[in-house]
Amino acid sequence: MCGIEVATQGKRILSIKGDKDNPFSAGHICPKASALKDLYDDPDRLKRPVKKVGDEWQEIPWSEAFDYVAEKLHHTQSTHGKDAVGVYLGNPNAHNMGAILFGPYFYRALESHNRYSATSVDQLPHHIVSRRLFGHMSQIPIPDIDHTQHFVIIGGNPLASNGSIMTVPNVKKRLKDVQKRGGKVVVIDPKRTDTADLSCEHHFIRPGSDVLLLLAMLHVVFDKQLHNAEALLPYAEELLEVEGYLRDFSPENVSEQTGIEASQVIQLVTDFCEAESAVCYGRMGASVQAFGTLTQYLIMLFNMLTGNLDRQGGMMFTQPAADILPVSSRGSMSGYSSRVRGLPAFAGEYPVACLAEEILTPGEGQIKAMVIGAGNPVVTTPNTEQLERAFSQLDFIVSVDFYISETSRHADIILPPVTPLERDHYDVVFHNFAVRNYATYSEAVVDIDNDQLTDWQIYLSLAERLDKLNGKSTAHYQTLWQKQPKGVIDDLLKSGQYGAHASANISAKENANGIGNEGYNLSLDKLKAHPHGIDLGPLQPALPDAIFHENKKIDLNFNYFMSDIARVKTHFFDQKRNENQIVLIGRRHIKTNNSWLHNSPRMVKGNNRCTLQLHPIDAAKYDVNEGDRVKVTSRVGELFVEAEITDSIMPGVVSIPHGWGHNKKGIKLGVASQYPGVNTNILTDEMQVDTLSGNSVLNGVPVSLERM
Repeated sequence: MCGIEVATQGKRILSIKGDKDNPFSAGHICPKASALKDLYDDPDRLKRPVKKVGDEWQEIPWSEAFDYVAEKLHHTQSTHGKDAVGVYLGNPNAHNMGAILFGPYFYRALESHNRYSATSVDQLPHHIVSRRLFGHMSQIPIPDIDHTQHFVIIGGNPLASNGSIMTVPNVKKRLKDVQKRGGKVVVIDPKRTDTADLSCEHHFIRPGSDVLLLLAMLHVVFDKQLHNAEALLPYAEELLEVEGYLRDFSPENVSEQTGIEASQVIQLVTDFCEAESAVCYGRMGASVQAFGTLTQYLIMLFNMLTGNLDRQGGMMFTQPAADILPVSSRGSMSGYSSRVRGLPAFAGEYPVACLAEEILTPGEGQIKAMVIGAGNPVVTTPNTEQLERAFSQLDFIVSVDFYISETSRHADIILPPVTPLERDHYDVVFHNFAVRNYATYSEAVVDIDNDQLTDWQIYLSLAERLDKLNGKSTAHYQTLWQKQPKGVIDDLLKSGQYGAHASANISAKENANGIGNEGYNLSLDKLKAHPHGIDLGPLQPALPDAIFHENKKIDLNFNYFMSDIARVKTHFFDQKRNENQIVLIGRRHIKTNNSWLHNSPRMVKGNNRCTLQLHPIDAAKYDVNEGDRVKVTSRVGELFVEAEITDSIMPGVVSIPHGWGHNKKGIKLGVASQYPGVNTNILTDEMQVDTLSGNSVLNGVPVSLERM
């Protein structure tokens, strides 16, 4: 989403820098953008299909590859049933226009219920909360950072991620601007992150106890009569009834469990409510814990009760130019569960925590083959050693990837798409989470060879062949081949609120941006004519139109969410807390994008970032010195990692970054193999999930330490 300027000479990429004329990012660029050149130039990158023959990979033509894959999948399903083929989709799909829009034709052609994705090791609670409250899983309100006077961040580090369900270029400047205008930034995190260092106030919190903090914060809102929900009551008539669920959760009652003093909680809430505008934002750290879904729900209630939903400077809904929400799935809550453990399905996907057992457990519906689209679950999902064992017994694996990675090395065939610089792009997903309404379309920077294909061409080719093998009509594919994903974007732009029906009235600033006197009237051609993008203005209040429920009411769903309070009480109050227990959390760095970019020399050079961070008190307790090799053990595995002693993490907590572990036999990642790090998901436990959602618990994992 950040505007970049790419200098080329033929098919060579000479440089990548920030686009100063981009109205959204204004020249800001982070290391991930520069690394696009490394992806493009990477000698390890695959450009044509490869098939495993013995222990070797052999290039084969695309037509042969598509026929082979379709026939293998069809044979598996004909023999063992539709659900015998599983699908795992990685995070890169969300950043890929073609994969988002045309990938579903292939998934639907498979007709398998065994679908999984990176969603359930990340933001699944956000989707469930928004589906139930507002009627659509992607109608997630985001912080109006450019206008807020008080910004509370729980379990988020936007300086490393540039947002994350908050598309926000140059977040460092924007957070400083909050403070320049007299506002306040508060971070609540078990680690003093880069974002916390920039904040006005940071509170350590014991991993996994965020739910207690939120319950206590809501308790203070009612105890001190600080609620200000009158404007929202017409849409959420039962909102004030939440008070009845909070009686046992005063700040004093939860202080021991959270590690935050009662007086600090009271002051935190008072400052928030007295601010001219305020927003509370919880991200991945708040989601990937035992009560992640309830935590995200309570964050939304806190914003609502303090009058900061759908208000400038609070949590606001976006108005994207190509709005896919009205024509996309709202998020099915069908009630079916996984075969082995009974984990809940949401939006047609099971939690990835149960993927390995669905492969390893015999019986009807057992997964016999896998399709892996732009994912690396052997590195990024819990108990990865169990998943490796599961993959080794599958009959067939096809991977859509341009690397032979820790996961794709298990494949029988790899279908490599082009890199981001070689395909057109409109961000279908992340315009929906942008802190300012904005639109831009980027055409491919360089031409591709005749025998290179994009993701959408790969998925559509497979879908067409599979439907043909299943005796279904394939006539509609001709239309799709002609329309292409860019044709869908054109339709969405023209039918959107800035399209043909938009008002002709525009401001002087919009005139300065070169839009012209004819109004927005957005279309693909118009965006192409404005390569820097078009500013569509600040976020606007959107209720009740933003609600997808037919009655245009916010469905608070107390029965669903608040039923989890019984589990909260059992977990925190009926079991004595072990004062000596060490728990593990993850962390992120601005030069890391999950496991994507470790084969980029510029992203991995410098000091070792894959270390075990621990507090000096814990280092002394375990006789660990800086740089020592430490054995870390959990219920499911063990690993050995270099120690980094720092007071930036609270006592009783250790941290290892995710996305590393590039030391597997058979990978072809020349740079990453020189900086392998360790895979923290060797330690995370597939049996530990958030009951409401099935989301994996990646923070607060009990571990033991031993200096080697």
